[in-house]
Amino acid sequence: MEWIILLIAGLFEISWAIGLKFSHGFTQLIPSVITVLCMIASFYFLALALKSLPLGTAYAIWTGIGTLGTVILGIILFKEPATAMRLACIGLILCGITGLKLLTN
Repeated sequence: MEWIILLIAGLFEISWAIGLKFSHGFTQLIPSVITVLCMIASFYFLALALKSLPLGTAYAIWTGIGTLGTVILGIILFKEPATAMRLACIGLILCGITGLKLLTN
């Protein structure tokens, strides 16, 4: 269950990171409010997951989920480059997240 909570925290991290782009430096009210709410939710669910998961593992996975999601959505939503090297680096991050998950009891 704690892994699902951590995944939810990571999804909210992706949401607030994308929200930052849409808020245009917190100059747009609705995207800014949504961004702040997603930040709060992300930290809340991370805190819940940390009750039973090791700090280093949980934090690395949380930031990894956020990194993967924002890079992928950056490619889709903002037409950021999807070069072979960027995709390979995404794959390495995914391998690291998977390895940390598999090696944690």
